Amino acid sequence: MEREYVESSMIRSYGFDSSSSILEIEFNNGVIWQYFDVPESTYYEMKSAGSCGKFFNANIKDQYAESQVG
Repeated sequence: MEREYVESSMIRSYGFDSSSSILEIEFNNGVIWQYFDVPESTYYEMKSAGSCGKFFNANIKDQYAESQVG
C-alpha cells in the first residue's frame, strides 16, 4: 500500500486502501499497523487534522480491528 509521509512526533506515514477499507499507519518507531473497516471519511478527516497523532489517539486507536504487519 502506498503511504504518504507526514510531519508528526508519532506517525511517519499512512495510507488508505478504499477497496478494502484498510488504513495502514507506519509509526516513527518503524512499526506498521493496519486498521480494518475504517470509513474512507475517517481517512480524509485524519488527512485534514491539525495533528494526525492526536486524531489517531481519539478516533482510531482501540476503535477498529488491527494487525501489526511490520
